[in-house]
Amino acid sequence: MLKIRRNHIDIWLLIVVLGLMVVSLGVVYSASAEWSLKRFETQNHYIDLHAIKVLLSISALFVGLSIPYSFYKKFTKFTLIAAVLFLTFTFLLGGETKGAVRWLRFGGLGFQPSEFAKFALLFHISYLLTSKGEYIKDFKKGFLPIVFWIAIVTGLVLAQPNLSTSVMLLVLTIVLMYVGRVRILHLLSMVLASAGLFTLYILFMAYVLKRPYQLQRIINFVQGDSGGYNYQLWQGIIGFGNGGLFGVGPGESRQRDLFLPEAYNDFIYSIVGEEYGLLGTVVVLGAFLFIMLRGFRIAKYAKDEFARFLAVAITSTIILYALVNASVALGIFPTTGLPMPFISYGGSSLMLSAFSIGVLLNISAHTDLHPRITKITENDVAALAPETGVRKTY
Repeated sequence: MLKIRRNHIDIWLLIVVLGLMVVSLGVVYSASAEWSLKRFETQNHYIDLHAIKVLLSISALFVGLSIPYSFYKKFTKFTLIAAVLFLTFTFLLGGETKGAVRWLRFGGLGFQPSEFAKFALLFHISYLLTSKGEYIKDFKKGFLPIVFWIAIVTGLVLAQPNLSTSVMLLVLTIVLMYVGRVRILHLLSMVLASAGLFTLYILFMAYVLKRPYQLQRIINFVQGDSGGYNYQLWQGIIGFGNGGLFGVGPGESRQRDLFLPEAYNDFIYSIVGEEYGLLGTVVVLGAFLFIMLRGFRIAKYAKDEFARFLAVAITSTIILYALVNASVALGIFPTTGLPMPFISYGGSSLMLSAFSIGVLLNISAHTDLHPRITKITENDVAALAPETGVRKTY
């Protein structure tokens, strides 16, 4: 006789995410070794830091897994307010890197508040969609309060300036609001208004503040210019060409030898393509496809609406970032600077993405998707309540 116990996490999702982080150690080391040697006279500088961040991220994942997802309901607004304050401090006091102010630095440690704000915003919108119920269809009571928070966070991220993250925030919130049954007419008006505002922002940056790099990226992408702003892109595409079907082998990349700038970060997918070939790139995208299918399945069978919206938000964030990063490396989208989740070198993005997966796994433990099966004696059968007996599994 069998007894089925619930509260078992999606172990395969956990294995795939941990696998991607382990794979990132080898890829980041290969991609960063020459740059590390040039800047720090050792090949291990970046990989040592990345290894520490991977360990911290795994810890963050298990922290997210251990906390019941319902715990966050009480704190989403306070967390989002804290994120807004962090973004404000970053704008006023943050350190400038490549013309943008995106980091708060504490001694030798750096923190990117936009990554924290992204998840804080999505968690709070998930709560608002749950708490407002049918009022979510009302423009004044349901729609505007959500747009208020989106406008504040997106505006502060734009001020850094960080156009790519702002656009991704908008896309992710629209996806979440669509799932939350916000009226299509309201969403269309939001999309049109945002498109106009982003266009004005790009023109303002280019012609008023004399920072044309965002506009230039778009123009060069449309024209297919192989020089100047598109140098990194073309070097990345050369890497894919070098890799062919099976790749040149681990650690044998030629593009990482000072041809492809910062290959360990935004263009890590090009190094995967060069060293592991088309087969390696398909395996990586297959892993993210697996995460998408498991994540949306968890959302479908979630215990309540808050869990469902959280699962959709977390899964959409991971998948869209992976698709955009891969598309940029392949020349499908203009260069954005968005990382490949769990694979690119990084700290804030890696740790917060891992924590969010922990939350997703916690949600999975509260569904009937992954029951534990243990043997019991016939004497125990008589004591079983009907709801503790064998259930259908999915």
